[in-house]
Amino acid sequence: MDTLTLPPSQSRPRAKRADVLLVDDDELVARTVERILVMGGYTVEKSTDAQEAAREAMAGGYDMVVSDVHMPGMTGTELLSLLRSYGCSTPVILITGDPSIATATDAVELGAVNYLTKPVDKDALLRAIARAHAVKRQVVVEPPDPEKANSFERALETLWMAFQPIVSLAAHCPVAYEALMRTREPGFENPLAMLSYAESSGRLPDLGRAIRDLCGNAAGKIPHGTALFVNVHAQDLFDAELFSSSSRLAAYAENVVLEITERGAISEVGDLPARLRRLRSLGFRLAIDDLGAGYAGLSSIATLEPDFVKLDMSLTRDLAASPLRQRLVSSMVETCRDTGMNLVAEGVETIHELAKLTELGCDLLQGYHFARPSAEFVWVVA
Repeated sequence: MDTLTLPPSQSRPRAKRADVLLVDDDELVARTVERILVMGGYTVEKSTDAQEAAREAMAGGYDMVVSDVHMPGMTGTELLSLLRSYGCSTPVILITGDPSIATATDAVELGAVNYLTKPVDKDALLRAIARAHAVKRQVVVEPPDPEKANSFERALETLWMAFQPIVSLAAHCPVAYEALMRTREPGFENPLAMLSYAESSGRLPDLGRAIRDLCGNAAGKIPHGTALFVNVHAQDLFDAELFSSSSRLAAYAENVVLEITERGAISEVGDLPARLRRLRSLGFRLAIDDLGAGYAGLSSIATLEPDFVKLDMSLTRDLAASPLRQRLVSSMVETCRDTGMNLVAEGVETIHELAKLTELGCDLLQGYHFARPSAEFVWVVA
């Protein structure tokens, strides 16, 4: 692949030229895609030269890039890789008439918003474009308050992980630990405050990578025979680093469960099945976090097909006094048993909650009744 003669740092940002930069050397396909996009209300500028398109994209002026994969001179994945190597975060959608596992994997690892096949389906393309717009909105944020931004930087630098055991009643001991972020930086002592600021300031990728690096260090030290649950925000699924086999966390993937929170907009994640397959191919297992507290309910189980389902504490709190919650938990226990998933009940604080969960058939439990989060891997007897 030839290199660009004009580094992007020397290129002046331009005013917006079009919503979409369409890159395809097949004139017929390009006209078809352009027609779909224009009818969908988008403005389009076309290019048949991937290298020239890379210059244009890095100079700014486009909300997203839609590129063919197989082109002479530079492929679509090489175009995407080049953009990312220069720090260009413009969302990219890849289209191919010759799909393969290799190019799909490259697309996921490099952070493509979606990977579509030819002939292009109109509805699928427009959905992908909508997702790309959502990604663009997330990375274009207002300048942060300098004092708050500096405080967040200190919080990020002093971030540490606390670990809470997940115990098995059958094994009478911990079988896993959930990693929970902590900092003593004023204003960010509450993890939700840290997450909220990262979301609003466009710093989720930085926070996610810091957490995964710390968890990668911890994963090599967990007690033998246990797993580490690592929280992953839905927007982390756009981060190519998460899918890299050379990441610190991936080195321990066989002992790591990625816990995807329902707070995130899973529906905005393009090509979700391919992304999940990539994570599983690295060795990670998956969990749904906070089931019962968020948007998806049972539909999220069908979408993610997780290895673990974690019941939110809103379902376990005062469970003994709520026949309705008991029926819901009993139904989830039966569903997980029938489908081979593992159910974890969070927020177990009292002996009464423990007794009722045991009666309903819950084996994996987590909460203050057993241990509070700690900087050490606390071993408890269940």
